[in-house]
Amino acid sequence: MKQLLTGKLFGILIPFIAIFFGFLAGAIVMLFSGNNPIEAYVALVTGIFGDIYYFGETLQRMTPLIFSGLAVAFAFRAGLLNIGVEGQLMVGWFTSVLVGISIEAPMIIHLPLAILAGAAAGALWGVVPGYLKARLEVHEVIVTIMMNYIAMHVVNHFIRNNFLASGQRTEFVAPTASLASDFLSNLTDFSRLHWGFFLGIAACFLMWFILWKTKKGFEYRAVGYNKNASMYAGMNVKANIVSSMAISGAFAGVGGAMAGLGTYRYVEIFSSFTNLGFDGIAVALLGNSNALGIFFSAFLFGGLKEGSGNMQAQAGIAPEVVEIIIAMIIFFVASSYLIRWIYSKLQPNKKEGK
Repeated sequence: MKQLLTGKLFGILIPFIAIFFGFLAGAIVMLFSGNNPIEAYVALVTGIFGDIYYFGETLQRMTPLIFSGLAVAFAFRAGLLNIGVEGQLMVGWFTSVLVGISIEAPMIIHLPLAILAGAAAGALWGVVPGYLKARLEVHEVIVTIMMNYIAMHVVNHFIRNNFLASGQRTEFVAPTASLASDFLSNLTDFSRLHWGFFLGIAACFLMWFILWKTKKGFEYRAVGYNKNASMYAGMNVKANIVSSMAISGAFAGVGGAMAGLGTYRYVEIFSSFTNLGFDGIAVALLGNSNALGIFFSAFLFGGLKEGSGNMQAQAGIAPEVVEIIIAMIIFFVASSYLIRWIYSKLQPNKKEGK
C-alpha cells in the first residue's frame, strides 16, 4: 500500500487530498467568521448544479481556464515557468476582437481567422521570453511577469486611442466572428455558454497528442527533464525552448479569444488583470500538468467562481472565502511532499524480516 501511495496512485490522490483540505480550511474560516459551512457548501453546489443556467455558466467560466491551464502546463512540461499567461491571454483577447470588428468575411473564414490571430498574438508574446531564455539565459519568470504589464498598457493604449466606444469598451465583434451560440444558450436557459467550450476539449486532446504522440513532444519533455542530456543526445535545446514558449503563448492567446469572441465579444479598458491567466497556474498545478486533469481542474475552478455568487446570496458568505479555498487548495497541492511525509510518519515501523 505504501509503495502505491508513493508512486503513480499517490500523484492521482494528491489533487483530491488538496481539494479536501482546501474545503476543510474554508469551513474553518467560515466557522470563525460566524457562518455555517454546511449551508455555504450546499449553496455552492446548488450554484453549480442546481439549475441548468448555472451549469452552463460554469462551463462558460471554465473555457478560458482550460486554455490558460494548458499554456502553463505545456511550458512546464518543457522545463519552463510561464508566468506571463495573463499578458498572452490579454493580447490574444484584443487581437481576436480586433479582427472580429475590422474584417468582413464569411464565418467559415472570419471566425477561424480571428481565433488564429489571437493564437499568433499570444505566441508572439511567448516567443520574446523564450528567445531571451534560450540566447541570453534570462530567467523566463522575470521576463514573463514584466510582459504582463507591457501587455496591459499596450492594449489599453490602443483601446483608448483607436477603438474605444461608448461604455468604455470596443464595438461588438461581427456575428461572423462570434462563438456565441443560440442553440447552447437556449439549451442552458440562456446562459453565456458558447462553442469555445468544445474547442477547449479539442485543445486538451491537442496538447496530449503533441506531447505524447509526436517526436517534437518527446523532445520538449526531454528538455524539460534534463537539458544537458538532451543536448548530448543531439536535440536543439534552444530552439525547443523558443518553440515551446510560442506554443504555450498560443494556447493562452486562444484562451483570450474564447473570452473576446465567445463570452464578452468586445474588449474594455484593463484597469487590472483579468486573473484568467494567473488562475491558469492554479489549474495546471491542480491538474498535475495533465490534459485530462486540467479539464477537471478548470471545471472545479469555474464552479467555484460561479458558485461563489450563490454562496453570498443564499448563505451570506463573502466572496473572499472562495478565494481562500482556492488559495488553500493550491497550498496543499504545492505541499504534496508534506502530505507524503505525514503519511510515512503515520505508518508503523516494520522491522527487517517481518
